[in-house]
Amino acid sequence: MIFRRIKSLDAILETSKQQPLHRSLGAVQLTLLGVGAIIGTGIFVLTSAAAQKAGPGMMWSFVIAAAICAVAALCYAELASMVPVSGSAYTYSYAVMGEVTAWMVGWALVLEYAVAGSAVSVGWSGYFMGLLESAMGLRVPWWAASGPGWSFVDGLPVADFSHGVVNIPAIAVVMVITGLLMRGTTESARVNAALVVIKVIALVAFIGLTLPIMNGAHFEPFKPNGWFGEGHSGFGVVGAAASIFFAYVGFDAVSTAAEETKNPQKNVPIGLLGSLAICSVFYLLVAAGSIGAIGAQPVHLVAGDMLQPGSAPFNEACALPANVETLVCSNDALAHVLRAIGYQRAGDLLGLAANLALPSVILMMLYGQTRIFFVMARDGLLPERLANIHPTWKTPHLVTLITGLLVAVAAAFLPVGQLADISNSGTLFAFFMVAVSVLVLRLRDPGRHRPFRVPLVWLVAPAAGIGCVGLFVNLPIESQLVLPIWGVLGLLLYFAFGYRNSHVGRGLKPE
Repeated sequence: MIFRRIKSLDAILETSKQQPLHRSLGAVQLTLLGVGAIIGTGIFVLTSAAAQKAGPGMMWSFVIAAAICAVAALCYAELASMVPVSGSAYTYSYAVMGEVTAWMVGWALVLEYAVAGSAVSVGWSGYFMGLLESAMGLRVPWWAASGPGWSFVDGLPVADFSHGVVNIPAIAVVMVITGLLMRGTTESARVNAALVVIKVIALVAFIGLTLPIMNGAHFEPFKPNGWFGEGHSGFGVVGAAASIFFAYVGFDAVSTAAEETKNPQKNVPIGLLGSLAICSVFYLLVAAGSIGAIGAQPVHLVAGDMLQPGSAPFNEACALPANVETLVCSNDALAHVLRAIGYQRAGDLLGLAANLALPSVILMMLYGQTRIFFVMARDGLLPERLANIHPTWKTPHLVTLITGLLVAVAAAFLPVGQLADISNSGTLFAFFMVAVSVLVLRLRDPGRHRPFRVPLVWLVAPAAGIGCVGLFVNLPIESQLVLPIWGVLGLLLYFAFGYRNSHVGRGLKPE
C-alpha cells in the first residue's frame, strides 16, 4: 500500500550520510540567509501590489501575515531541529504522513521556491530599468522590458502583449545567480551576507527620510477595499495579507540549509525565528513610510472597481495620466517614493541597492528549490542523477542548472503580482502540512529528543494550520485553482516515475 510508505526519522538521518553536503554555516550566517531571503520582494516590490489590494490598510496585512508566519516558524523550528537535513517540509512529511503526501508537499514547494524566484527576478528587473532611466536616461526596449499582461476570460488565461513580450533583464539575473550557486554554498553565503548589509542600510535610509514627513491624511481612507474586498477574491486587507505572505516565507529556506549547518539543533531555530523577527520590524516601518510620504490608494478604471495587479485592465488604468505617478503603478516602489518627495539621488541610490540586494532573495529561492529536488532525487522519487554532487564544487550542480532554466522561463513571461500569488498557493499548503506533522509526531513519537519544542503546541500548531487555510481562501480564485491543477500533474508524474523508483517502495536501505 502506497499510504504505508513512511520513511522513519532514523532512516532519513541515515540517508543524509550517504551523500552528505558540507557543513559550513553557523547561526549568524543562517540568520543572514533568512534575512536575505525574506527582505526583498515584499518591501522593494510587492508594496505597490499590496496597496492596490488594501490601500493603507496593508499595514494590517503585514501584521496578519507576520503573525501566521511566526506560528508556522515555531513548527518549522521543532521539526528542523529534530531532522537537520535538507528537504524542508518535504522531508518532514515523508517521516510523518508518508510518501504520497511527501511527494505532494515537495511538488507544492516548487510553487513556493521556483515561482517565488521568478517573482523576485521580475521585481529586480523593474528596479534595474527604473535605475537605468533615472540615472542614465536609458530605456530597455518595451518588448524586452516585461512579459505580457494576463487576464482571465471565461476561466481561460489571455495574454496582452501591448505592454511587453519577454522580460530580458529577469532572465539575465536568474542565470547569473544560477551560476553562482553551482560554484558553492559557502561562496554564495558570503556574497549573500554582503548583499544583506547593503539591503539593510538602504531600508534604514528610506525609513529615516520618509517617517519624518509622514502625512496623516495619506492614511485615509484606511481600508478602501474593506477587510475582505467586498466579495472580490484576493482584495481587501486579508486578501493583501494572502499576497504579501509571500514576502515572509523566505524564513523556511533556512530549514533547507539544515544539512549544511554546523550544530543545526541550536542554529536552525535561531536562524528561523531571528530572521523573521528582524524582518517584521523593517516591513512595518517601511510600509508606514511609503504610505505616509505619498499615499497608497488603489487605482480604478471605473469608480469602485477592483483591478488585479499585473492584469491587462490594471495596466490600462496605470497608463492614465492621473495614475502614472501613484505608488501602486510603480515598478520600483521604494525608489519611486523617494524620487516623488524630492530625493532624486537618494531614490537612485536605493534603486542601486535594490539591484544589488534583490539577487540575494533570488539566490535563497533557487537554493531552497535545488535542495528539495536534491533530496527527492536522493529518495528515488526523481531521477537519481539529479542528486549527483560536483567533484570540485561540492554542490548538486545539475539540478541547480535545470532549476535556474525553469525559473528564467517563468520570469520571462509572467508579472510579479501573479507570480507571488501562485507561489503562495503552494507555500500555504506546505506550511499547513508542517503544522499537522508537528502534532502527529507529538502523538506518535512523544519520547523522541526535541532540541527545540514548540511552546503551547496544541494552540500554536492549530493556529498555524487555520491561518494558512484562511489566507489560501483569500487568494485570487485563479491562484487557488493553480494548487489542485498542479497537484494532479504532480500525481501523474509520481505514478509514472516516483512510485516505481522510490527507495522506500523498493525496500532499499541506507548503506
